[in-house]
Amino acid sequence: MQKRFLVIGLGRFGSSVAQALTEMGQYVQSVEIDAERVDDLAPVLHRVVRADATDPAALRALRVADYDVVIVAIGDNVEASVLTCLACKDLGAKVLIAKAQDDAHGRVLERLGVDRVVYPQQDMGVRVAYSITSGGIIDFIRLSEEYGMAELAAPASLLNHTLKELNLTHRYGLNVLAIRRGSQVIVSPGASERLLEGDVIVVIGDARGISYIQSAS
Repeated sequence: MQKRFLVIGLGRFGSSVAQALTEMGQYVQSVEIDAERVDDLAPVLHRVVRADATDPAALRALRVADYDVVIVAIGDNVEASVLTCLACKDLGAKVLIAKAQDDAHGRVLERLGVDRVVYPQQDMGVRVAYSITSGGIIDFIRLSEEYGMAELAAPASLLNHTLKELNLTHRYGLNVLAIRRGSQVIVSPGASERLLEGDVIVVIGDARGISYIQSAS
């Protein structure tokens, strides 16, 4: 199911999130104040505008409340981050996620009512993009442009079927590395292993397949 995302700030983290969401087929509107960065990313992100997100009028024009998730990826300028988050909350952001540069910044954002505060590390933008697209994906690591590894709650459409019946390698280009079932971890599960409600699976393979398998729930 396609969701609508507003990504504010296109530094390394913000552009990583925006590009990953775009590749996953989501609707992404991006906002950046730096004209050169806007020009560089416009061919990749499709919907990117130059605007000062600390200006409430600019955010009102973007209709913040119309998006399923708003991501404030301004981390280096704490004041700009705080002002933007405040404006987004006032304008009715449904779900607000914000980048913090350190613990102190994060505590301020939490007190403002930000729904999720992230502390990016290398490649964290892509992982966040996958986790917020669907609540079922617990973690995602991109291994290359085409391949990734994910830990996710087994989708309903896969339950009560054996791995042989599901044939995930053929259908999605994915291999199941492990199944976590309560306190039990089944490593390299056999073809006869049946997925049960509450199972968490670790898969590796086609990054697009990871998105497809989750959307098939």
